[in-house]
Amino acid sequence: MKLEVQFLQTLGHLKRLRSLDLSQNKLVGPIPSSVGHLTQLTTFYMHSNLINGSIPLEIGNLNFLQVLDLSDNKLKGPIPSTIAGLVNLTSLSLKYNNLTGSIPSTLDHLNRLTDLELFENKLLGPIPSSVGHLTQLTTLYMYSNLINGSIPLEIGNLNFFQVLDLSDNKLEGPIPSTIAGLVNLTSLSLEYNNLTGSIPLTLGHLNRLTDLELSENKLVGPIPSSLGHLTQLTTLNMYNNKLDGPIPPELMNCSKLRILILGNNLLSGSIPSEIGKLQELNYLDLSHNLINGKIPSQLGEIRRIDTVNLSMNSLSGSIPESVKKVPLLYVSGNNFEVEIPNTSANSPPPHHKKIVTRLVAIILPMVAFLALIFGILIIRRRRDKRVEPAETEEITKCADEFAIWNYDGRITFQDMIEATEDFDIKYCIGTGGYGSVYRARLPSGKVVALKKLHRSETEELASLESFRNEARLLSQIRHRNIVKLYGFCLHENCMFLIYEYMEMGSLLCILRIDEEAVGLDWTKRVNGVKGMAHALSYLHHDCTPPIVHRDISSNNVLLNSELEAFVADFGVARLLNFDSSNRTLLAGTYGYIAPGNLLAILLLLL
Repeated sequence: MKLEVQFLQTLGHLKRLRSLDLSQNKLVGPIPSSVGHLTQLTTFYMHSNLINGSIPLEIGNLNFLQVLDLSDNKLKGPIPSTIAGLVNLTSLSLKYNNLTGSIPSTLDHLNRLTDLELFENKLLGPIPSSVGHLTQLTTLYMYSNLINGSIPLEIGNLNFFQVLDLSDNKLEGPIPSTIAGLVNLTSLSLEYNNLTGSIPLTLGHLNRLTDLELSENKLVGPIPSSLGHLTQLTTLNMYNNKLDGPIPPELMNCSKLRILILGNNLLSGSIPSEIGKLQELNYLDLSHNLINGKIPSQLGEIRRIDTVNLSMNSLSGSIPESVKKVPLLYVSGNNFEVEIPNTSANSPPPHHKKIVTRLVAIILPMVAFLALIFGILIIRRRRDKRVEPAETEEITKCADEFAIWNYDGRITFQDMIEATEDFDIKYCIGTGGYGSVYRARLPSGKVVALKKLHRSETEELASLESFRNEARLLSQIRHRNIVKLYGFCLHENCMFLIYEYMEMGSLLCILRIDEEAVGLDWTKRVNGVKGMAHALSYLHHDCTPPIVHRDISSNNVLLNSELEAFVADFGVARLLNFDSSNRTLLAGTYGYIAPGNLLAILLLLL
């Protein structure tokens, strides 16, 4: 039963109330301004409800408040500047809302603040330089917003910082050298921005750093040898930048590295023989660079190595026998003297950018014609009855097998069971041809999608090892317009895949509701076409082995909160390594195999 939050109006008389916890209910409506009368409050929890409206200005009257958690609601509007009145606040969580506007500069008055969580909103504008006054901060999460401008130099003043996550924004400019002041930092995430310039040498001063994520930016120049001082580093991801020069041998001093991703850059020179020092390394990606020379035999002597991707380089010579034993080895598109192993793709594909350019050039002129069709469909739809639609961890053994790779936090099998109350129907957000999808909120607050396979599908899995290998391969897909696969679970009672969560659901649901479809304007539709063209070209031509989706439909195109399109659901994806033992393990939409071409997707969008 939903309960109107207006009952709080009566709480304004409780002048001595010190703690108020209304979290994890179904409260609806706005927060009443009378909450400002509770001047003795020290803790105020209202997270995980259905509260809407804006944060009342009167909240700034609660100057004894130490903890304020309004996360996971439907709050909108700006963060009020009156929040500066919360001078005793140590923890502020506004994550998972629809807050807009800029981050108020008055936040600097909260000089006792240790934890600030603003992620998964629609905040825009720059990070105010006044954030440098929050000298007690230990964690700052601002990822998945629309924040632009540069990272302020003053951020280097926060020497108690342990976690800084500004990823998935629109930040630009260089990484400031003052970041060296964050001497207690353990995790730095700046991926999916527009950062430019070179990687500052001073990053090497952060000797407590365990996770460094700089992928999907526009960084240039060499990888600094000073990063070799980061001896606690377990994850280093610089994928898809414009870094050049050789891989510094000093980087191999980071002996605790488990994940090293330098793919899709302009790196040259040879692979350092010192790579054998990385005995904890599990995943290595140096693909799509200009690396030459021979593969060092020391690479195959790393005891924990599981996946190596060296494809699309200029490597030569023969492949060492020790390297051939790596479980997942991808070396296509090089200049080897002998036949490459069966685990890699066959011949180097044409460059996907040229293909995408041709496809888009053919399709965009069709927009005007298809717009007419779209208009007719809209008219017909209005006549019809409205139909309402129904980050990487090492392998953790739990039950049969539970494996997580690309997730920025620890997840356990028990977390998944508890988050869905053992797959209770109330968490189910959709059912497909081979499984049901559940929304799961993890202890960290992150939301993921669990795709639980129907029992009939799990009983037909003749080879669990083959399924495991295919799941691992799909987890290595990294593209901005492809939904991330975080991992999988093989259990005697259930089998499920763990995916990135898309807030707006499928394209099918959006197009079935006129009010929602209006938000998907022509600019977003054309951008969606381009994004999916790149995604499909990436799957067909840049993955080794290539992957064909085979089930592109409006139900398998998902949209995030910004209505950006993502290709999802590899239910019938077949890995094209031309090996007769390769098999499709999961069934998709019965009787339907889409052509997988861009025209089909365009028709879905238009």
